[in-house]
Amino acid sequence: MLEKKEKTKIIEKYKLHEKDTGSTEVQIALLTQEIDRLLSHLKKHRKDFHSKRGLLKQVAKRRKLLGYLKEEDEPRYKSIAKKIGLKK
Repeated sequence: MLEKKEKTKIIEKYKLHEKDTGSTEVQIALLTQEIDRLLSHLKKHRKDFHSKRGLLKQVAKRRKLLGYLKEEDEPRYKSIAKKIGLKK
């Protein structure tokens, strides 16, 4: 899990308004950070299948959120994809 300081830093960077903590962009950014952390863990511990399962769940959740955002507001989708460094 991400530490509170890391989460706060990510929320500050991607929030849409002052009290925003759960917008789609923030959720995608938090999931991306957690996915990156798990990927580095799995490089060291190749046989940790429980963490791998959690990683796959988070990737699926992020994919769903990205699909929702693309359907609802494509310019916002393109900007968040560019900010977090997705290939799309």
